[in-house]
Amino acid sequence: MLEWIVFLCGAAVMVLEMVGARIVAPYFGSSIVVWTALIGTILASLSLGYWWGGRIADRNPSLTTLGRIILFSGLCTGLVAVAKSMILDFWGLDSTPIYVAATVINLVLFAPASILLGMISPYAVRLKIVAVDQAGSTAGRLYALSTMGSIVGTFFAGFFLIAVMGSTGILILVSVVLILLSLCASLADRNRKIAALLLMVLLGAGLEFYAGYLGAEGFHDFDTRYSRVFVYGSKEPETGRSMQAMATTPRYTQSAMYLDEPDALALKYTRFFKVAWSFRPSARRCLVLGGGGYSFPKYALARYPDLRVDVVELDPGVTDLARRFFALEDHPRMMIHHEDARTYINRSRETFDIILGDVFNSQYSVPFHLTTVETVRKLHGILAEDGLVIMNTIAAIEGPKGRFLRAEHLTYASVFPHVHLYPLQHPGDGTAVQNVMIVASKTPLPVDAASEAPDVRRLLNQRWSRPVAEDVPILTDDFAPVENYMSANW
Repeated sequence: MLEWIVFLCGAAVMVLEMVGARIVAPYFGSSIVVWTALIGTILASLSLGYWWGGRIADRNPSLTTLGRIILFSGLCTGLVAVAKSMILDFWGLDSTPIYVAATVINLVLFAPASILLGMISPYAVRLKIVAVDQAGSTAGRLYALSTMGSIVGTFFAGFFLIAVMGSTGILILVSVVLILLSLCASLADRNRKIAALLLMVLLGAGLEFYAGYLGAEGFHDFDTRYSRVFVYGSKEPETGRSMQAMATTPRYTQSAMYLDEPDALALKYTRFFKVAWSFRPSARRCLVLGGGGYSFPKYALARYPDLRVDVVELDPGVTDLARRFFALEDHPRMMIHHEDARTYINRSRETFDIILGDVFNSQYSVPFHLTTVETVRKLHGILAEDGLVIMNTIAAIEGPKGRFLRAEHLTYASVFPHVHLYPLQHPGDGTAVQNVMIVASKTPLPVDAASEAPDVRRLLNQRWSRPVAEDVPILTDDFAPVENYMSANW
């Protein structure tokens, strides 16, 4: 039984870590900063648990105490399922730097259970040792089993569990398994353990009922293979029009759709993509990096009858949600590619007239490998000679909050001879964090592109005319401190 205990508790540690990344991602992103805080917290907690568990085992080596340690680890895991939203909502509205906030959040949420799980292996070793001359092999065997459990937990959570269960359900499942293990370790305190088990089951049922209630009210929380996605009803502030919205963070909307006009562009920044046809009205091939709610592909297919659109979306789960909630339908002129945008760009032999990019993990992070000069060169290679690239960024232009934008501008300018910036929300304020569209081309763009639409004319007039500082290096696959630059924005 001790072998099974250390194996399953080792698996529980890694399931907790994998699910932990999903829990904090909507609030702090999934950048290297967040993963560093999470991994560091788990390792520090396990180290403390190893030390503490060894000391307790020397003083009182009993299956009863081991069972209680496992029981408390299960209760702490279940508590995370209950408290995570309240704690994250509180910190998500705080102005604490992301390095500090991510570390504190991970400590509060995951350190208690991780410390207790860390205590189990050394305690089990002490119980298993019957002779000093076998201590080394006994410790080695149990720690090997614990590590094997961690490996199984990693693959099981990453390849299967997260894809079929929400993060809350996984936490409840792990909690139930740990409480059952505590019963298997010792029948002491049996009634309390059974009560804790029933509590976790009822808690899981209650949380599932609450999720169903929220779904009936129009708010849905999904865990896909790659991300955590919120879908909810909303209203446009200016007009009051009803919308369906999609987000990977509670504070910012990534995609939206008017319920009374599904193929219109509901979010202001997506309307800027229409500018491409003012510069290149004869475009026939369009590549869209980042599907989301598929707002612009639907819009473009409805309005440009000769246009073919290729959409690269990493997450098939997001596409499924777009079909379910955002009126996405198969179209003979649209091809959807479910893969990383960088791998698609690397292997593509097609030529596109327009390339549009809108790829974010969260407001805190952009996939760094899509920002580098190597990626920009690939974009240059698949762009037609009179083609156009438009990339959405969220940053300032000037000051410390504009370092990412300036680095990206310089990166594009090192490849494309013509690069322009279009700040959308505050056109004259270079220090404001806002949507800034990067427009790059191989041939000159007319200062006054032809457009009869007033909103497009207004957007064209927002071109940034002041110099852009060159005070940061270009981004490369070898050196791209994107998270460091972006962390200054919040």
